[in-house]
Amino acid sequence: MQTPGNAVLLRIYTDENALLGDRSLIDVIVRRAQEAKLSGATVLRGLKGFGQAVRLHEHRPFGLNDNLPVVIELVDQDDALRRFVAALDDLNDIGLVTFEKVEVLRYGGHRHGAGEAQS
Repeated sequence: MQTPGNAVLLRIYTDENALLGDRSLIDVIVRRAQEAKLSGATVLRGLKGFGQAVRLHEHRPFGLNDNLPVVIELVDQDDALRRFVAALDDLNDIGLVTFEKVEVLRYGGHRHGAGEAQS
């Protein structure tokens, strides 16, 4: 996605402890999004939540056994995101996946730090 306009917001709901083998599911999804050359990904950590299993995910005293809810957000063109979701079929611990039409008003504009390539 290069310019402002209509796009789609993809949200993938999971939890911090979800794994694919010995790798964090969050890391796997974000790396795959990067490899698919999607516009970007943001991982949001929730304070509390539950899903289909109705198991409450929340912070516990002293942080023991925390397993907080996580939302991975990606914004790009509809076709690119649908291809991306189709490529995630091998991931079992993904919870809810949603698409929402959004209007992008601004894209980019961050200053690149030392060592970062500009595109």
